[in-house]
Amino acid sequence: MPLPGPFSDPRVITLFGLLAVSTATWLALGLLRARARDRAGIPLERVWHPQESVPLTPAEEYAFGQVASRLSPGPTGRPR
Repeated sequence: MPLPGPFSDPRVITLFGLLAVSTATWLALGLLRARARDRAGIPLERVWHPQESVPLTPAEEYAFGQVASRLSPGPTGRPR
């Protein structure tokens, strides 16, 4: 029984089929690569962050400390 509307064209059905197969293949290969990397003990690739090599100014360090102190858990009555 043919599908009604624009899905009755065999090219559309083929396109959706190829899309589904390629997506499933891509996901399966990604999972296999992740499992192989995990078994081999290879760490994830490090991402460089600009603050690793750029020194902060005293004002930036103070501002960071203010934000970090508000986010860190501690006693509720502690002044901030």
